[in-house]
Amino acid sequence: MRPYPVHIEAYLEHGKRPTCSWLKLPVLAVLIACHLLAAGKLSRDLEDLPQGSRLDAIVQFTQAPEPDDLTAITQIGGNIKKTFQHIPGVLINIPVAALQRMATNPRIKYISPDRKLQGRLEFAEPTVNANIALQYGWNGTGVGVAIVDSGIYTNHPDLKGRIVYAESFVDGDSSSGADPYGHGTHVAGIVGGNGTASTGSNYIYTFRGIAPNATLVSLRVLDSQGNGTDSSVINAIDRAIALKQTYGIRIINLSLGRSVFESYTLDPLCQEVEKAWKAGLVVVVAAGNNGRDNSMSTSGYSTIGSPGNDPYVITVGAMKDMGTVYRSDDLMSSYSSKGPTLLDWVVKPDIVAPGNNIVSALSPQSTLSQLYPTNAVPVSYYTRNNNSNPSSNYFRLSGTSMATPMVSGAAALLLQQQPSLTPDQVKARLMKTATKNFPATSVSVDPVTGISYSVTYDLFTVGAGYLDVWAALNNTDVSTGSAVSPTAYYDPNTGNTNVVIGNGSVWQDAVVWGTAVVWGTNVVVNGTAVVWGTAVVWGTSNNSGFAVVWGTAVVWGTSQNSPGGVSILGEP
Repeated sequence: MRPYPVHIEAYLEHGKRPTCSWLKLPVLAVLIACHLLAAGKLSRDLEDLPQGSRLDAIVQFTQAPEPDDLTAITQIGGNIKKTFQHIPGVLINIPVAALQRMATNPRIKYISPDRKLQGRLEFAEPTVNANIALQYGWNGTGVGVAIVDSGIYTNHPDLKGRIVYAESFVDGDSSSGADPYGHGTHVAGIVGGNGTASTGSNYIYTFRGIAPNATLVSLRVLDSQGNGTDSSVINAIDRAIALKQTYGIRIINLSLGRSVFESYTLDPLCQEVEKAWKAGLVVVVAAGNNGRDNSMSTSGYSTIGSPGNDPYVITVGAMKDMGTVYRSDDLMSSYSSKGPTLLDWVVKPDIVAPGNNIVSALSPQSTLSQLYPTNAVPVSYYTRNNNSNPSSNYFRLSGTSMATPMVSGAAALLLQQQPSLTPDQVKARLMKTATKNFPATSVSVDPVTGISYSVTYDLFTVGAGYLDVWAALNNTDVSTGSAVSPTAYYDPNTGNTNVVIGNGSVWQDAVVWGTAVVWGTNVVVNGTAVVWGTAVVWGTSNNSGFAVVWGTAVVWGTSQNSPGGVSILGEP
């Protein structure tokens, strides 16, 4: 780490005395003491920034900041932009040169930039057996789903009248009832589109979401180009927690993300989603679309994005429904990000769902529809006429962003059926009932480049299996412990990768939730915690990739060269 300039005189703890002079040490000793106090509190992507510049940063405290803490920040040139409600932290704008001084406050836990992030069903609905659920009256009635995304086009026929609240958290853009990017409307349609614009005797397909009568809350955090910040997402989740009782919000859908820069225990996005989870909200997050990324020599492993790397949330990978209503021919999308998570080795994703070439609601004249006109759905595709003009209501997108609302919709059906379920119980139910039958491997060919990608159906690729809505609704098991995702570690004595299940976990009950039951015998050897050897996991004996995941040669923040999310150029 490059040494930062340290100034003794500027930072005053609680505005009373120089933090680094409490022992009246010689100047050199004081300088060393200051540096040691600040060590580990600054995220690594704050290194080598121009000293004459300013930046927005998120400061996390060990407990709620006191007025003197905030005064001390302003005394070194910082501006307080926002105080967060559920994590003990603030969003500030501050000179880069003052970061090291600020970090010497012993009440400060961690400082990171306000990072940028991006957004990450004619065959899909029957593929996950949601159509059967609808026939029995399970449609999400009374369950609120907060869509934290690029907004929702409130006049779409499939969504109109069920968007009970909309707010924008995009700096400089207060338009809350629109979706200029087009991502959030598509996501909302997968969760709760009712198919109004494709229903009737003249229609071949009805594009209906998983929970077509769910209540929708639009919390816009992505601008017209699909870009957002950590702070905007944190503010939106704060609002979802605050509105939980008012609008019956039980689920937060996050089809967005960014690279991992530090442990989830320090990442402000991860800390915020944990607060939402503990407040009783099921948080469903996209795994990311970097499964083809071999920049770390890991063949796409350890590319799960933040906040999908948090062990509390339900992290979702993407399957291909192959354009049929049958599950038997479905294959894993090679672009779907794989675990274990960088730095913490959390077993992710938790579950997979259809995410490729999904038809859902279109926000007219949106950026995505303009950038990718070939993704338009011809009217003749779903009606009984020869009108080949692009539909004004539907559009195709691919990615884990599309798989995520499939699971959010499934969670809404479970909570309609059994409102008393906790987030941990919903997660455990969905994971246990997921289909475990997969091929050992498959090969996908990119239609544009012609490059072939091999997929191994292991624990870090498919998680607990393929979403099965009807199976989840017919299961009566209720867990009593935490459903945090387990941690993997490498045992150099055996050469195997093992899974560590924490005390109090729902996975400890071998009768109901045994490891082999939840994750399947295909990926767990003999029903024990021992998971296949490293050669099988990585497909090669690449020492470089191995060191990145399990060793000390961690590549900080470069696991995903693009920050997170929208993949509309997935496999057909």
